[in-house]
Amino acid sequence: MKITEDMTIAQVMQAKPEAVDIFRERGMGCIGCAIASGETLAEAVMVHGLNLQELLNELNKGNDA
Repeated sequence: MKITEDMTIAQVMQAKPEAVDIFRERGMGCIGCAIASGETLAEAVMVHGLNLQELLNELNKGNDA
């Protein structure tokens, strides 16, 4: 499954469990955050001052989609 910017943090973690480590490496405490079920990846990146395209590239490494 391809990870997209409009997916919620919870959806990303469900689709790709290893995303937890990627989020942690970037200082994103999204793993246990209550907002994870409603905040999109794009919104989280803005809040944390990260580059969306770089994060998407990392999250989608190894995907065939």
